[in-house]
Amino acid sequence: MDLGLKGKVALVTGAGSPIGFGRAISLTLAKEGCDIIVNDIDSTTADETVDMVKELGCKSFSITADITKGDEVRSMVEKALGEFGKIDILVNNAGGCTPPKPFMDMTEKEWEFDINVNLMGVLYCTRAVLPGMIERKYGKVISLISGAGINGGAMTAVYSAAKGGIYSFSMAIAKEMGPHGINVNCVSPGPAITGFAKNAPPGMLEQFAKSIPIGRLTEQQDVANAVTFLASDVSADIVGQAILVTGNVSA
Repeated sequence: MDLGLKGKVALVTGAGSPIGFGRAISLTLAKEGCDIIVNDIDSTTADETVDMVKELGCKSFSITADITKGDEVRSMVEKALGEFGKIDILVNNAGGCTPPKPFMDMTEKEWEFDINVNLMGVLYCTRAVLPGMIERKYGKVISLISGAGINGGAMTAVYSAAKGGIYSFSMAIAKEMGPHGINVNCVSPGPAITGFAKNAPPGMLEQFAKSIPIGRLTEQQDVANAVTFLASDVSADIVGQAILVTGNVSA
């Protein structure tokens, strides 16, 4: 099936980490013909992703920007538009989580981190790309959330609040942007071996995998496939949804 992504331009935030979802998303979109703007706060890993995208025959460049800072996000989008002239697809992938602990033990600084890097980052990036999408009456915005944002996660209360905020924001913006030809959706990955795993107790994820109906953790490619589908016009009638890519972990 031709997903119709050849010649589209995608901005993927947090796309540097070799074990994160962002790199897999970038490469999967590139395999479908997308040119990729790679964002990360780590310029070295971002450039590695760029090189991998170029090896697939697509154009790519990296922009180092902190998505928790509105001025840096606006500058990033200006540079991207200066290079490619448009942004068809925004993938809000960048995120983070403080080490799990009871809410009453968290500091306000930890609250700020969880909220800023997750919720505020999505607000800044989405706001920056929407004017161009509205002008061209076309766009796809896909944000990564979490089961914690839907059901709440013990020991990750503020992270849950931030991811839940992304979900509600996306559902609201989907209604506002639909008349402009812009699809807004979310993807909710299941437990996976990513950068977040460093905060998990040793062996916890491996043990958890045994309770998942399909018997394994979510893989980066699983999430990349779902994002690529939502980024394509094949999914044109899917709007304001959260696609769970979890191996039915909620069963």
